[in-house]
Amino acid sequence: MGERGTEVARQAASLILLDDNFISIVEAIKLGRRIYDNIRKAVSFIFAVHIPIAGLALLPLMLGLPPLLGPVHIAFLEMIIDPVCSLVFEALEAEDNIMQRPPRAIDTPLFSKSMLLTGALQGLTSIAITTGTLLYAINRNMSETETRALCFFALVATILGLIILNRSFHPSVLHIVRHPGPALVSVLLAVILALSTTLAVPVIADLFKFGPLHGDDLALVIGAAVAMVIGLEGFKYMQMRFIQKA
Repeated sequence: MGERGTEVARQAASLILLDDNFISIVEAIKLGRRIYDNIRKAVSFIFAVHIPIAGLALLPLMLGLPPLLGPVHIAFLEMIIDPVCSLVFEALEAEDNIMQRPPRAIDTPLFSKSMLLTGALQGLTSIAITTGTLLYAINRNMSETETRALCFFALVATILGLIILNRSFHPSVLHIVRHPGPALVSVLLAVILALSTTLAVPVIADLFKFGPLHGDDLALVIGAAVAMVIGLEGFKYMQMRFIQKA
């Protein structure tokens, strides 16, 4: 006991309760598990999000097209990714079943195979959407600036979808819609405002080398990102059912 215990007892103890309350042990375990979960969620997001970024940077070169991503685009993306990891994932509340789980083994790796496979699946799905967007733009004979703007918007839309997917280990779209959390709302609003600025302000549009986009193009991009979230949440649900049966 930190308050009522003797100095000799405190020096000999492996664990000292500063407030002399055994409930503090439970709260400390819960906090540790929440921090561990949030680190894994952030790492899974980072792993998944860089797959479509690398793909959109390399794919045009492989198809003999002009590069779509330049330094300004990469900087913009990193300005989204870093705040998401530091604000959204750090502020996540503990999972509902966090204290019902058995203690994990000491040698349990932080980056499990299932987590890496899930991140890879998310990243590959995202790159499939951006690739489809690029092919759609080519099929419509869109200009280089319009193609760049449309593919970049598709990439950002899938990144926002990856944020939602990695906020919980369980299917959580409806829960997020009802309880998005102030950090997620702030990030989403900031991203939407920044993207709108890249199209609405001519100087910034020239900096990003963006051309004008139409409502149907943006609706296609948003619809594809929503479909990605629903599909991968469905996969997450089926994965949970399989684990429970096993």
